[in-house]
Amino acid sequence: MPSTVPAVLGSLVALMTKVLAHQFMGASWHTWRTLLRGVTEGLDHLDDDGRALVKALTGRERLPDVLRELWIVAGRRSGKSIIAALLAIWAATCRTYRLAPGEVPVCMVVAADRRQARVIKRYIAGLLRSTPVLEALIASETRESIILASGVVIEIHTASFRTLRGYTVVFFAGDEVAFWDGEDSASPDREILVAVRAAMATVPDALLVMLSSPYARRGEVWKAFEKHHGRDDSPVLVVNAPTTALNPTVAQSVIDAAYEDDEIAAAAEYGGEFRRDVERFLPLDVLEGARMLGRLELPPLASVRYRAFVDPAGGTGADAFTLAIAHTDERTQRQVLDVVREQRPPFSPENTVQAFVSVLRQYQVREVTGDRYAGDWPAEQFRKCGVTYRPSERTKSEIYKDALPLLTSGRVELLDQPRLLKQLGALERRTGRSGRDAVDHPPRQHDDVANAACGALALGVGGFEAFTMRISGF
Repeated sequence: MPSTVPAVLGSLVALMTKVLAHQFMGASWHTWRTLLRGVTEGLDHLDDDGRALVKALTGRERLPDVLRELWIVAGRRSGKSIIAALLAIWAATCRTYRLAPGEVPVCMVVAADRRQARVIKRYIAGLLRSTPVLEALIASETRESIILASGVVIEIHTASFRTLRGYTVVFFAGDEVAFWDGEDSASPDREILVAVRAAMATVPDALLVMLSSPYARRGEVWKAFEKHHGRDDSPVLVVNAPTTALNPTVAQSVIDAAYEDDEIAAAAEYGGEFRRDVERFLPLDVLEGARMLGRLELPPLASVRYRAFVDPAGGTGADAFTLAIAHTDERTQRQVLDVVREQRPPFSPENTVQAFVSVLRQYQVREVTGDRYAGDWPAEQFRKCGVTYRPSERTKSEIYKDALPLLTSGRVELLDQPRLLKQLGALERRTGRSGRDAVDHPPRQHDDVANAACGALALGVGGFEAFTMRISGF
């Protein structure tokens, strides 16, 4: 027989306006209160102004009879994170779930990174402890979870699909989904959705809520918006709103200044609009075609002329120090990636150079090309080890552009390394206000491995011929 986890409190509106009135009853929360009441109770429970507001935010004349998925795409500083915390508490205290004996109902909140996860955890704990009615429901608390006396567990996670399996999820909230960056996947938003939908499949009343600022016109947030926003017949409800519609306390002068500085970026940051100037640089099928399945590294061969590229880093920041070695297959004229090494911070730059030089010696490489913005210290450190360091004549963006035709024409063999493929797949082409394109990594992500790999590959062709490595023994 299934077990029942009963609701402890009333509706979401009651939670906001009675139990947590000190937080959510101010005038600045009017739109959120109206929107969430319409979403959870239906348009019939709103007055004419409320129905008009919800229709404006959803683009719909009617809402789903049974809501399984809610996507909220809104500008920054609109209150999404604290709303994610509120919805987790509502799901844990105001709803009833029928589960199999022994199942633990989990209300899960996933954030883009650990810092944001901690922010949401503090919101949840703060709201629960802000009133005796809610505080009395807490049975225990850890750094990543709050267990309620009813048996419901509220857990906080970062965006990794591998850590989300094996749960019975009765409620899921994803925060800033468009900016999720999983080390184990080039598309963490899609992989997490697959895992979570499976974890919710046996719970009839499970609810998935995804909240995010908009970004590029790709990924699961854009897919949900394009497919479901404004569609009266869709079972998925998508809300789209500018910052000020949900949080009128954000100063208009701040928003005006952002629009004056960069209209397209501000339209995404505060206007709730998807960016029109960002697109994926490399199609995923191109990467799959270049990936040599199961090939993690190639051993050195005496008959092959190798070349190397490094992307130095200081060891104390967020960037990694990376090395890539490649060669040209004389028979097929394909550019072959042989080695990729990465040293993540913190590390000693001097020790890392010595470790990389040891690898270079195995491949009989006495000269490397690297980032010209790294200053003089890389050249000095490599020179101490008997290796010549040449600053690249190309910017990182130009290196990526030079590597593009090699990849799209099938003239590259990549290693089967997840971080390399993930970083290459995440690269973006952005059109600046001058009309010129630039290629770089997305916000909150890195491309150190991709930069070194593309640098080594591009050294073998075109304008890079002058910098092809001179090979001789040590």
